[in-house]
Amino acid sequence: MFFVGSRTLCKSITDMINFQERLKYPLNKRKITVLQVNLGKRCNLACSHCHVEAGPKRIEELSSSICDSIIELIERFPQITIVDLTGGAPEMNYGFQQIVEVARKNGKQVIVRSNLTIYFEKGFAYLPEYFAQHQVRVVASLPCYLADNVDKMRGKGVFDASIRAIQWLNELGYGTVPDLILDLVYNPQLPTTDSFSLTPDQHKLENAYKNFLKDNFNIVFNNLFTITNLPVGRTKLDLERKKLYKSYLNFLESHFNMETVENLMCRDEISIDYQGNIYDCDFNQMMNLPAKTSDGETLTVSKLLAAGNLDLIREVQTAPYCYGCTAGSGSSCGGALV
Repeated sequence: MFFVGSRTLCKSITDMINFQERLKYPLNKRKITVLQVNLGKRCNLACSHCHVEAGPKRIEELSSSICDSIIELIERFPQITIVDLTGGAPEMNYGFQQIVEVARKNGKQVIVRSNLTIYFEKGFAYLPEYFAQHQVRVVASLPCYLADNVDKMRGKGVFDASIRAIQWLNELGYGTVPDLILDLVYNPQLPTTDSFSLTPDQHKLENAYKNFLKDNFNIVFNNLFTITNLPVGRTKLDLERKKLYKSYLNFLESHFNMETVENLMCRDEISIDYQGNIYDCDFNQMMNLPAKTSDGETLTVSKLLAAGNLDLIREVQTAPYCYGCTAGSGSSCGGALV
């Protein structure tokens, strides 16, 4: 459901137009206003489409020293307006509460990218009330409003737990109180053939979600974000197993939309990993493509602090999977771009 299918003839990746060449001009960085922090790979789920490849057996997470440096970054740079916390399940990784509270104290909007089911794990039942107390914006994964589709992507029983979690958040005022924002995220099912599809119209799908969830579970939420599955992490591995990786990249390239470029999330954010390294976006982070200065120097949190400047990056590093963010209506951590 929700898909508009399209078949693309496969050609080699080397035959693709280089993403930077397609733009015809450098993808310049703007003033940094968004700090996205991947706190680590610990997660109570192991979703099939996870580009982070997070899961219960992963142990990588923020150290206390890197956490202190990120906190200093938040305190020193008023130009940061949004602190976006992701993982893994960000709530399970070291530094989560410290960063939330410092960011809120300094007037930043805090986003937590939550899988919802974490609230029912031992030791994490405090989270919904904690989020409400600190007016954390919750961006929650619900890749479909039908149980079978969600459980296929994220594990048996995840849909039911997600519904209970949203109802819990609703009871606290999320989705109705202006300062308690609850957004849901739609991801397509991973393709099984080369009849690929773009994400559907975000506005129409949001209405479908809202009507179905209200009628069946008395659930409300603020916004739906449609996010394309980029061929990174587990999505890339899945496509390679099915021998669909090259053809999927070709499909994304064939649907490139220049109108999305102005709104790309990588242009005004930096992404920080649990080791303190700096990237232009979370996808580049997972593919180990670091951000660079005009002199070719890679950056860390400590280097930004030493320079006293967040705006050392002039040009965004790009790769073939960038076509995923620019295909059709575009895709970002905030959903469609146009």
